[in-house]
Amino acid sequence: MKKFLSASIMCADLLNMEKSIRDLERAGVDFLHVDIMDGSFVPNITLGFDLINALKKITDIPLDVHMMVNEPSKFIDLMKLTEKDILCVHYESELHIARTLEKIRNKGIRTGLAINPGTPAENYRYLTELIDMALVMTVNPGFAGQKIVPFAERKVRDTRALLDSLGGENILIEVDGNISPENGVKMSRAGADIFVLGTSALFLKDKDMKDAAEDLRKIL
Repeated sequence: MKKFLSASIMCADLLNMEKSIRDLERAGVDFLHVDIMDGSFVPNITLGFDLINALKKITDIPLDVHMMVNEPSKFIDLMKLTEKDILCVHYESELHIARTLEKIRNKGIRTGLAINPGTPAENYRYLTELIDMALVMTVNPGFAGQKIVPFAERKVRDTRALLDSLGGENILIEVDGNISPENGVKMSRAGADIFVLGTSALFLKDKDMKDAAEDLRKIL
């Protein structure tokens, strides 16, 4: 199965965002990963909905929106996303998560469901018909630059096995958190399809972004 590169906008040059987008277009990334944090679900506040709508005006790269917020269903209508984009919410963020997933799907947007490191992969069991992507967090969400959790590879493998056993072979698995080239190879072998890339793999001081992306595609 094809592997996809999703560039974390949180790690881009926020003061020169349009230049960063052009660099990412030149690098040929598959998605722009946009982290939305509310300071409640996670202890940080980052990018917002106005940025998402602005990005839709200046690039054709699909957005991979990761909502780390409580009650994300309240904010879905604020984003001008299309069928090319992915909108991912956390299993832990809503009491009735299936209702939120249905709302996203009814808007024609591809649906993602994220789980924190401590949340069992088994929680996907009764939601596979509502999702296009399963995001397995490989760090505790909230901050860039964290060390990958030691059981990440095993959890990705368990998630792939569960989804396949339920007829979800076409559901993509995304990994997010310290996806260095070394960790990326491990996650790829375990069954990951989409790789969220930040300062440990794509936004590097000593390597051109296009070269970094090309090198990653060769090994994933």
